[in-house]
Amino acid sequence: PQLRRRLGTLNSTSINMSNMIGIGPFITVPIILTTMGGPQALLAWFAGAILAIADGLVISELGAALPGSGGTYVFLRDSYNRQTWGKLMAWLFAWEFMFFGPLEIASGTVGMTQYLSYLWTELARHPWEMKLVAAGIAVVVMMTLYRRINDVAKLMLILWATTLITTGWVIVTGLMHMNYHLALDFPPGAFHLNWAFLIGLGNGTIVVIYNYLGYYQVCYLGDEVKRPERTIPYAVIISILAVTVIDFLLSYSFVSVVPWRDMIRPGSAANLSVASVFMQRIYGHWAAVLLTAMILFTAFASVFALMLGYSRIPYAAARDGLFFSWFGKLHPTGEFPNRSLLLVGVLAAVASMFSLGYIITGLMVARILIQFVGHTIGLFVLRKTQPEVKLPFRMWLYPAPAILALVGWLYIFGSSAFQPGGWKFMAYAFSTICVGIGGYFILAWKKRLWPMVPREQ
Repeated sequence: PQLRRRLGTLNSTSINMSNMIGIGPFITVPIILTTMGGPQALLAWFAGAILAIADGLVISELGAALPGSGGTYVFLRDSYNRQTWGKLMAWLFAWEFMFFGPLEIASGTVGMTQYLSYLWTELARHPWEMKLVAAGIAVVVMMTLYRRINDVAKLMLILWATTLITTGWVIVTGLMHMNYHLALDFPPGAFHLNWAFLIGLGNGTIVVIYNYLGYYQVCYLGDEVKRPERTIPYAVIISILAVTVIDFLLSYSFVSVVPWRDMIRPGSAANLSVASVFMQRIYGHWAAVLLTAMILFTAFASVFALMLGYSRIPYAAARDGLFFSWFGKLHPTGEFPNRSLLLVGVLAAVASMFSLGYIITGLMVARILIQFVGHTIGLFVLRKTQPEVKLPFRMWLYPAPAILALVGWLYIFGSSAFQPGGWKFMAYAFSTICVGIGGYFILAWKKRLWPMVPREQ
C-alpha cells in the first residue's frame, strides 16, 4: 500500500476552507468582542488577515518546494538540514503536535456541543454531559475518516458545499437587516491608542488567527496532492482571501443584529450560540433551528478536515524513526494511515473535556514558536544554505512577507502573556518545548542520531 496523488485544486481548496470556516466564526465572535470590550475588536480580523496572507506566502513557497505527508513536519525537517538540526526541529513539531493538534480538533467538537445545547436545552445545564458529547463527536469523526482518500475527498466536497450555503445564508440575511447604529455602538475611548488597546488587539488577533488556521491543511496531505508545486499555492492563497471576506461579513452581520453587550455576557444564549440568536431575531424560532442544524453540519466538516490532515503527522514522524514505528503503517487495503488516525482521534476525544477559552488560547500559544516562527525562519535557512533546492513558487516581495509574518507571530505570542492567567499558557508553551528537547536527546542517544552519532575515526 502507498499514498497516491488524487487531490486536485478544487479538493485541496475545499479541505482548507472547510477547516478554516467550520465552527470558528460562530463561536469566537463573542470572545473577540470581549478582548477589546466592543465592536472595535473587529479590527483584529484585518490584523489577522495580514498575518495569514504573509504566512500563507511562506507556506506556499515551502509547500511547493517540499511537498510531503506531514506538512510543517517536512518543512522543518528539510529546511534545517534533515541530517542535523532538521531532526531536532521535526521531532519538536511532532512532539508539540501532541499538545496542540488534539486541542484544535476539540475546539470544533466543543463548539458543536454549544450549538447543540440550543436545540437540546437540558444539555447546557449538565457540563459533564456536554464534555462527553463532545468526546463522542470526535470518535464519530474518526470512524467516518476510516476509509480511502478518494472517498474522503468526495465527502469533503459535499461538506464544503454545505459550509458555503450556511455562511452565505447568514451573510445575505445580515446584509438585508443590518442596524448600523447597533454595529457602530462603540464604548467611550474605544480607539484610544494606548497599551490596553495594543494588548487587546493582540489578544483579539490570537482568536482571529484561530479562525484562519487551516490554510496550510492541504500541506499535511502533500504526498496525496496532484501537481503540488501549483495546487498548494493556489489552495492556500484562495482559501485565505475567501475566508477573510466570509468571516468578516459574518462577524459584522452578528454585531449589527445582536447587541454586542449581550454577546459578551458569559452563559447567555447570545454568548453560547450567537448565530442561532441572530436568526431567531430576524425570522423566528424555525429559522434558528434550521441554521443551528446547518452550523452543526458545517462544524462537522471542519473537524473532519482537521483530523484528516493531522492524522498524517504521527505517520510521517514514524516513517523517519522520530516516533513509534507502529504508527508508520498504512491500512493494507484502504491505503491510509489508520493507526495514526486512531491516535489523533482518541487524543481529540480526551481534549474535548476542556473549556473552549482554554482550548483556543492553549492551542495557539503552544504552536507559535515551533510551527509558525520555526517554518518562517526555516525558509530563510533553506534559501541561504540549500540553493540547489528548486522553488517552483517564490513569494512576492521577498523577504518582506516573511519578516512581517515573523514579527506578527512574536507580537501575538507576547500579547498572550498579558491576558488573565496568561502566565499559565506561556508556561505551557515553554515547558512542552523544554521537555521535548530533553526527549529528543534521549531518543538520539538510544538511536545514535545527531548529535549523538559517534565520531568517525
